[in-house]
Amino acid sequence: MKLVIAEKPSVAQSLAAVIGATARKDGYLEGSGWRVSWCVGHLAGLADADAYDPDYAKWRYDDLPILPDHWQMVVGKDKKKQFDVLKQLMNAPDVTEVVNACDAGREGELIFRTVYCMAGCTKPMKRLWISSMEDSAVREGFANLRPGADYDGLRDAALCRAKADWLVGINATRLFSVLYHRTLNIGRVMSPTLALIVQREAEIDTFKPVPFYTVTLELPGFTVSGERMADKAAAQQLKTACQGADATVKKVDRKEKSEKPPALYDLTTLQRDANRLLGFTAQQTLDYLQNLYEKKLCTYPRTDSRYLTSDMAVSLPELVRLTAGALPFSAGMELACNAAQVINDKKVTDHHAVIPTRNLQGADLTGLPVGEKAVLELVALRLLCAVAQPYTFAETAATVECAGAEFTAKGRTVKNHGWRALDAAYRAGLKNAEPDKETEDKTLPELMEGQSLPLSGAAVKEGKTTPPKHFTDVIHFESRQWKYSKCKGAG
Repeated sequence: MKLVIAEKPSVAQSLAAVIGATARKDGYLEGSGWRVSWCVGHLAGLADADAYDPDYAKWRYDDLPILPDHWQMVVGKDKKKQFDVLKQLMNAPDVTEVVNACDAGREGELIFRTVYCMAGCTKPMKRLWISSMEDSAVREGFANLRPGADYDGLRDAALCRAKADWLVGINATRLFSVLYHRTLNIGRVMSPTLALIVQREAEIDTFKPVPFYTVTLELPGFTVSGERMADKAAAQQLKTACQGADATVKKVDRKEKSEKPPALYDLTTLQRDANRLLGFTAQQTLDYLQNLYEKKLCTYPRTDSRYLTSDMAVSLPELVRLTAGALPFSAGMELACNAAQVINDKKVTDHHAVIPTRNLQGADLTGLPVGEKAVLELVALRLLCAVAQPYTFAETAATVECAGAEFTAKGRTVKNHGWRALDAAYRAGLKNAEPDKETEDKTLPELMEGQSLPLSGAAVKEGKTTPPKHFTDVIHFESRQWKYSKCKGAG
């Protein structure tokens, strides 16, 4: 018998159905030479401080810092029953091999390894590493199981993260709580994030708007604007001077420009767009995407890659066709599939970008929860955009001189809406969505350097500087993510 351990019961059932383990037992499934069970998330974790010394049950300054010599793991009280099932299965005499089928990421590795070690298991270990729950992907994964030792570095990275959280959380929380006589929770991630938010709010609170003034001139067929001016009287003086003079075209610059399609989604960029367009929190987006993964409609969510591998190029046109057929806003639109734009083996580590699966064909998407359907549409849109034609346009920048001052205007003529046509069609179906102004034609008339233009009007427009924006749930600052490939083989 070979034992497969998944992270959740729903995933275990999907895997078992593919490999033929269909007989239900107490806490596992069995059949065709396989047993399949599950962990129910984190069955065990690092023990609390009082597990090392009963005196640590009280928070005292003199006990700090608390630095365990040998780390202890404990099983959650509400999960002991399933742990006992796994321990019995792992050590069963007829089990010859254990397959780690927990989520193919850092936390999934730690969940399995913790149970494996606490159960005292010494059976050979293999790793199921897949990016999709499609039946074909599962079969391929089981046909190419990898040695568990290949992921020792990934386990070490996850354990290091857990210990760092423990050390900072236990010691810093106790220190500040004792010093300030109130419970102050301090965390490795929580505290610096909170500091960023507090700093931004302080900047907003102390911000004082500064007025500025801009002179605009109405010319035949277009409007030009001058530079911002801090002095209102000077702006009024320039406006008056312009009213009695002609404008002369000083410079005309015409350029052909092209805007390439956006890259596919990784988890972070998807969370940002889902927050901006749909109002979802980062956790909501992850939860919806995880559910779509388990329903075999999207690929693995926790990825930091925005590209696909070369072996996926052949099947990509069919996936694009199926995806377009499942999206109402793409009906009747001309679609392209430039696979080379999304294929890059060097930029894929353990998981490729988030994309929909071929299970979209025939799936009843109307039965999906609203949040899951919205995230699926966003993922599908990005796939279609990423392989679409570039957005191309001709841009004209004109500089006009009047009364000794320079004024500028820009215009564009769209030649091919390309991927932005898909994006605009999607936005049109969103509530309260702002139109994409980049796709609008803003043409300038034919102009020649040295040409004299009459004014039909001049005005002074007043504006004010604006404060920094409040952070949303998806904080917009650059963050460095762990690269799983760098964790492999780490000591």
